[in-house]
This record gives sequence, C-alpha cells and structure tokens, in this order.
Amino acid sequence: MPQQSQTSPSLVFPAGDYRNRTERLQASMAGAGIDALLLTQPADVFYVTGFLTRFWESPARPWFIVVPATGDPVAVIPAIGAELMGRCWLRDIRTWPAPDPRDDGLSLLTTTLGDVVPPGGCIGLPMGLETHLRMPLADYTALQEALAPRRFADATACVQRVREIKSEAEIDCIRRSCTLAGRAFDRVPEFALPGRPLEAVFRDFQIALLQEGADWVSYVAGGAGPDGYGDVISPAGPVPLQRGDLLMLDTGAVKDGYFCDFDRNYAIGPATEPMRRAHHALWQATEEAMAALRPGLRACDLHRLLSTALERHGVTPLSGRLGHGLGVTLTEWPSLTPLDETELRAGMVLTLEPGCETRDGAIMVHEENIVLRDTRVELLSPRAPETLPEIGA
Repeated sequence: MPQQSQTSPSLVFPAGDYRNRTERLQASMAGAGIDALLLTQPADVFYVTGFLTRFWESPARPWFIVVPATGDPVAVIPAIGAELMGRCWLRDIRTWPAPDPRDDGLSLLTTTLGDVVPPGGCIGLPMGLETHLRMPLADYTALQEALAPRRFADATACVQRVREIKSEAEIDCIRRSCTLAGRAFDRVPEFALPGRPLEAVFRDFQIALLQEGADWVSYVAGGAGPDGYGDVISPAGPVPLQRGDLLMLDTGAVKDGYFCDFDRNYAIGPATEPMRRAHHALWQATEEAMAALRPGLRACDLHRLLSTALERHGVTPLSGRLGHGLGVTLTEWPSLTPLDETELRAGMVLTLEPGCETRDGAIMVHEENIVLRDTRVELLSPRAPETLPEIGA
C-alpha cells in the first residue's frame, strides 16, 4: 500500500505523532507485563490511528486495534473502513466483510492476537471506569476461550496515564475548538432574546457553532429559569425566555476530533441579586483555583480548592464533581470529586466546573477549559466576563 501524504484529511497529525503515542503505550504496557493491547472504543482507535469518522454512530460493526509489545499497531476492521484507514499511518490493515452474523471479525482477531502474544502471555484490555467493550459480549467470551492459555488483564491505567497527558499539537486542537465556541457564545445575545423558545435558542446556538468552524456539535445542553435553572443536562423545550430568567448554554463542539467543553451564563433582562451573587462567587472561585493549581495536587485537592472558595464567597457548592479531563471525548478522567486521588500532571487538559445554588431549587454552573503547565495554568477557553452579561436589559 503506498505511503500517504501527511496532509491526508484522515490524519489530524503527522504520522510521527501517532508513532510516539504508540511507543508511550508500549512503554506503559511493558511496565504492566502486557504483551498486546486490544482497543475497541472509538476514542482509543482515533487516538492511536488518526481514523476520524462519524461512522461510529452505527453500532452494527465492531472495530479492533491491536498494539503489540513492539512495532506498529494492527487494524482489524470491517472492510467498509479499509480505504479511510489506508489514509492513516498504519500499514497492517486486516479486514472482513462486516457485518457477518456467523463470524464478525472474531476469527481474524483471534489469529492476529495469537500471532503477537505467546501462549501464556497477557492481553490488555481497558476494563475500568470510563471504558466500555465495543464488541458482543458473547464474542469476547469466545475470544478468551480461543486464545487460552493467554489471559486478559485490565489495561485501563496503561491507556489513561498515556492519554491524559496531551501533546502541544493536541492542546492546539482543543484551543481551536474553544476559540470557535467562544465566537459562537459571543453571538448568543443576537438570538437569545426575551420571548424566544429555549429550543430555538439551542438550535441557533448549534448553527452558530457550525458557522464559526466546528466540524460537528456532539453536545449542547443548558437551561433557563427564574434566578437559575434546575439542571444542566435536560433537552430544551418550547417555553420562551422571560425577563428574570438565567440562561446557560454548554457545548462540546468538535474540531479535528478534539472537544471543547465550557458554558456561559446570561441574564435575560437585568440580572437579579441571586444571579449576581452566584456569578461573582463562581468567577472568583475559578480565578482562585487557577492561581493555586500546580502539578502534584490531586483531583480531590482541586475539588476542595473550588468548594472552599465558593463557601468563602458565601454560596453553597453543588454536590458531585466540579470538573473533569477533556480531549478526544467530551469528558475524560480524572473527575474533580472528593474521592478521586488522581495526581494532576503538567500537560493535562481539564475543565473547572464549579456550581452553586442561587436559591432553593435553582442553580448556576460556570465552566472553563485549562491546560496545566509546569508552573501555571493556561486558559484555553476565552475567559468568561467578570460581570454577568445581560440580554435585553
């Protein structure tokens, strides 16, 4: 198969970047005693190969990437993906005519793993939190039986410790996604006017994101209500915006396979005192957390920084996590909760997402995207205004 250009549309980064990722994974595998890594999740496949597609929306076919202890990964994929995978950097691409109800790639995958893993060897597969197996469970059971005495082991840490540290090229992708989303947020006052149904505002916001350069918009959420909203995940309904409402929009727009994830709040009409108080506390808590955050702190430490800052500014923090990792999926590890002791390291891209009550039954959530550097925090999202914006005041 001929070598493809490094400007091929299926390669977001030069081939050397993917080879470096593979070598980092292989070093992690060696430390864990893993002879081959089996990847089935879309994000992991994209991370290793550069295979960028929306075809993941179809669950009809499994896809497999095998990372051996040394050498380049092997793609074991449905034939429909051969042409696109051929424009990526991998050279060993094995296909079958999927979907095949009798043998949907299972024998081909068994042979591939058997070739690179000795009898008694170990095959790593992510099995922990924030992972899933994108193949039929019955096929996985059959795969284990066919490859015995080879054994399968949890490789969650092998993958997560590598993926959580972003290269400068990855950070640039996330920064571009944040920048285009920032431009779309700047346009919200054009269409989020009193009397407009919230569902129309959501739709116009998605249009603005695409017009500003998003490749696609995987996630839009938000809420609106007097002095605050009830949650941050509900779909929009036909209820019109009214003066006295607090509007929040949150997006996970995608550029070159990488997500942004931040929100913005707007008062419809003049901001009320509960809105102003909550916005001030959230903005200040975020500012103080960014000033204090350094490598070596843990995810739970950052959660504590945000929570105590909110309390110091006179509001009640929301329970649950106050941020998370960000990258080739909308949310990645770690979670900023009191229980997550993941060490925060330079190169991690995180969201800071403090939330608080504005009054009984109403909340406000504020979110920014950052990258943790050796001695500082760098904002990737355009910083929210210190004063809550007012629309139609």
